[in-house]
Amino acid sequence: MYRRLNMSSVNATIDHCDVPYKFTYQALSGIMIAEFVLGLPLNLSVLYVFIFRFKFWKNKSIFLFNIVVADFLLVACLPAKAYHYLHGERRSTDDLACKTMLFMLFLNRGASIAFLITLSIDRYFNVVHLGRRNFVKVLKKTPQISIFIWVLLLPLTIPTMLNTFECCNSHGREVETYYHDVTDTLREVVFFTQIIIPFVILVYCTVRIVNRLNKKTVGEKTKLRRAVWVVLSVLVVFSICFLPCTVARAVLLAVRLKKWQAAEDVAVQVYDSLMVLSYIDCLLDPVVYCFCNSGFKNAYVATFCPVSVQKRLITSESGQVSPTTTKTFSSPILEKKPEAEC
Repeated sequence: MYRRLNMSSVNATIDHCDVPYKFTYQALSGIMIAEFVLGLPLNLSVLYVFIFRFKFWKNKSIFLFNIVVADFLLVACLPAKAYHYLHGERRSTDDLACKTMLFMLFLNRGASIAFLITLSIDRYFNVVHLGRRNFVKVLKKTPQISIFIWVLLLPLTIPTMLNTFECCNSHGREVETYYHDVTDTLREVVFFTQIIIPFVILVYCTVRIVNRLNKKTVGEKTKLRRAVWVVLSVLVVFSICFLPCTVARAVLLAVRLKKWQAAEDVAVQVYDSLMVLSYIDCLLDPVVYCFCNSGFKNAYVATFCPVSVQKRLITSESGQVSPTTTKTFSSPILEKKPEAEC
């Protein structure tokens, strides 16, 4: 009898991934489907331009191309995630599928953050420490560095693969053992540090670039304004896609450890909703590409926009330059100032 009661109390502390309110998750599944419908053609078009029209390997835009690859990892996960939400489950009942999904999402998030921050640091050195050797500019010319970043991100996903996580989110809900506690804590540390540390770096770079802009003369402000728009666009992506769900995650862990079940039901819905919101980074990243590299923007506009729009957008930026000036759609202005590119 005692054993039966004990097992009942243990089961009560384990989240079996049933959603608190099905209507909320059905709505979230609709949002993810919309993100998939919009994100798939957008990222396919961006990938086409990068490979066939802009030729990223010639224009030193390998880091931007890697962000496109990371976005595809995210877009590929959205249909399966939407399917489970639609059927009232926070994740797949199959442990392997659950871990695979979380692995893909962690890898996408880590890659997006790593390459976005790298671009911001590159722009920071180009503006604030102009004339000094920019190690980021040297590294981005080498494709092997991008491979190294991807390989370096893989160990960060190990905590998700060490143990079967209930709902892929077991911290504070498993039977307490040293192994579970260390594994779950390590995963939470990875989750928070990969957001907080890059955000601090991004804010620092933004403040320094803006201060540099305020101190420059009028003749030098055009390039600096472009640098400011680059780091601000990355800051917007962070503020919308990554920071809200990070704060919600901290609140969820707090109420879970306090065992406030009613508050946890609300916190779970808020956290999952903000995670769904974070998936729009696959829609916002192309804006970063346009601010970061005018050559890519010209190539994209020349490929997919009507001729009247091409003339209005490209001619207004580069004067008398047409979108077909060069084979790789990089304008002469950009070729004269390669430091303005990411």
